[in-house]
Amino acid sequence: MAKYLFRLGEWAFEARKRVLAGALLIILLLGAGVLQLGVSFTGDMSIPGTKSEEAGELLKKEFSVDGSPAGGQVMLIFRAPEGKTLESLGVKDKVLSLLKQAQEDKAVVQAVSPYDNASLNATGEIGYGTLTYNVPAGEVSGESKEHVRSIIDSTREQGIQTELGGDVAFSELKILSAMEAVGVLIAFVVLALTLTSFLAAGMPILTAVIGLAIGVLLILIGSNAVDMSSVSITLAVMLGLAVGIDYALFIVARYRQQLADGYSVKQSVAIANATAGSSVVFAGLTVVIALCGLSLVQIPFLTMMGVAAAVCVFVSVLIAIVLVPALISVAGEKISPANSNAFLRKFRRSGEKPGMLDKWAVLVTRRPLVVAVTGIAVLAVISVPFLHMHLGLPDNGLKSEETTERRGYDLLEEAYGPGYHSPLIIVAMAEGKEDPQAAISQAASKLDKLDNVASVTPAYPSPSGQAAMFTVMPKTGPHDAETGGLVHLIRGLSEQTQAESGVELLVTGAAAVNIDISDKLSEALPKFAVVIVVLAFILLLMVFRSILVPIKAVLGFLLSLGATLGFVVFVLQDGHLIGLFGIPEPGPVLNFLPVIVVGILFGLAMDYEVFLVSRMREEYTHTGDAEQAVVAGVRGSGAVVVAAGLIMIAVFAGFIFTEDPIIKSMGLALAFGVLFDAFIVRMAIVPAVMKLLGRTAWYVPKWLDRLLPNIDVEGEEVMRQLGKKEEEPERISKAAHAN
Repeated sequence: MAKYLFRLGEWAFEARKRVLAGALLIILLLGAGVLQLGVSFTGDMSIPGTKSEEAGELLKKEFSVDGSPAGGQVMLIFRAPEGKTLESLGVKDKVLSLLKQAQEDKAVVQAVSPYDNASLNATGEIGYGTLTYNVPAGEVSGESKEHVRSIIDSTREQGIQTELGGDVAFSELKILSAMEAVGVLIAFVVLALTLTSFLAAGMPILTAVIGLAIGVLLILIGSNAVDMSSVSITLAVMLGLAVGIDYALFIVARYRQQLADGYSVKQSVAIANATAGSSVVFAGLTVVIALCGLSLVQIPFLTMMGVAAAVCVFVSVLIAIVLVPALISVAGEKISPANSNAFLRKFRRSGEKPGMLDKWAVLVTRRPLVVAVTGIAVLAVISVPFLHMHLGLPDNGLKSEETTERRGYDLLEEAYGPGYHSPLIIVAMAEGKEDPQAAISQAASKLDKLDNVASVTPAYPSPSGQAAMFTVMPKTGPHDAETGGLVHLIRGLSEQTQAESGVELLVTGAAAVNIDISDKLSEALPKFAVVIVVLAFILLLMVFRSILVPIKAVLGFLLSLGATLGFVVFVLQDGHLIGLFGIPEPGPVLNFLPVIVVGILFGLAMDYEVFLVSRMREEYTHTGDAEQAVVAGVRGSGAVVVAAGLIMIAVFAGFIFTEDPIIKSMGLALAFGVLFDAFIVRMAIVPAVMKLLGRTAWYVPKWLDRLLPNIDVEGEEVMRQLGKKEEEPERISKAAHAN
């Protein structure tokens, strides 16, 4: 692989103008495609084959629901001024006037007042009206939303609290915001300090943005062809930006190293592409495979999230091995170590004085057991909360109180109880019975006796008479474990009623769907983790030609995974440190977050493993000294791994402070996942364990060695062909000095 990347680097050097023009042309063409086709994201997060979906299908069949998208609905939630009710003189007139103004929007097909839908609470202080549109919720226009925002000001001015709810989103999902920009700025500072050059630091940022633009445009175009959640693009932006900066950093850093060794600009570009580029390709493809591996879970929306993110990562790899060499060739020796910024050099070690990484390498090799045990113990303690993880899907109740959706959510809960947000729709089927409705009524009478049931509505029979529909209102909200327990109780009761009277009770509704999704994802997580672990072992076995190194890498990944999920539970679910991260309320862990974290963290962990341990392997191959190999790996690749980790953390952390709770949780998990893996596992536990293993770390049976392909991540074949000897850089340097 290295020799092909070497040739690609040479070509990019010679064809730099064509490469740069080609990148610009691709962005323009893709942008034109987006303008022509538009964007079509969906909020659907259903899972085929769940019990709640089965109930939904029966509901469609028996009650003549065709399944086509219904018109979007906005709830206008009102609270009367203090000392009055919504039926008080003047208050009622103002509410009706507002609904009349709402109907001035031609997209509104129906407006129902709180006086017509019997939604007033027991005291008459709180109620809601609904606006139904002629298009699905996701297609309601910005003009219609702005019209609603403008008219509710009139009731608010009269002292009538008016908030919004329903399935039409008013808090728009932002792909990038000010905090993400801060993350990129921090990444630039890290790059500048690492490379001691503002020009060199700007290059990875520039190429990452170009790659991100291409990747995002491809996803936007693809949204017209496949069903894709809007969250998919945010995850893709997170990863595309982070890995794009990191991959460019690896190549730029290696290029500067080759220049310092005396190679020409062209040779340095080609060698950097062959060596660091090989690691980038391997690491990037590992991330892509892990993301595409999400399809193994067989959950459509999760598959598309993985594919979308994989597209951005794949584009980042191509940008790193094609566009980065071309840009480097334009900058030439302007970004060489010799042209480092004097101000930035003050932050680096000078002369022969040992730097922090040198001291750390010495400490790890002198006290490997202490370092390894301490690192493992720290991660084990952080992992403990993972044992009581509760999965769910965030809703308006977990948004900031500054949003109208959250205030509306709280009003509805105050008026009707927490169970209002978690109604369970029951479809009772008694096919083949002489008196199906009597059998259904008998079965339904047992629902009131179940724990946590607040009320049961009267049954509504289907046209066929073989089924009936009614609603069970729990006493608890959608995020309470007791609500999930009630769903399972009803399904257990269904088994009993089927045996006694032939009546099947199927449960659906938003709460039941989310519970089923969480249960399905919990079942899929161990299987997916096993697949990822096996994949990691095979890939690292081929790269490092060792048995123990892959085992150590896999165990390290499991440690960082456990710590990541434990920390997420500690913050998001248990409510610790939520003020620090701007999280309004504790709640369940995002149900698809563990699977996402497994896929992404695996790919990133293997990135750091390859960049760090490949340097150790290179040194061990040349010297045969296992301890010296560990020191060389930490000194040679440690700075790049630390910088890459800090960049990832900065980019991911920027997403923690967005308003959307789903994006918050993903940003938090990925930022701290990288922190645990890069700094505790890879920079502490890995070198300590490698020192303890010594030469046995590189053992591989001869028969297996013959079977394994030669991937050549470090580009040893290319360097041999270049005649890289210890005296070669010295000869070039002397010749240059003589001239």
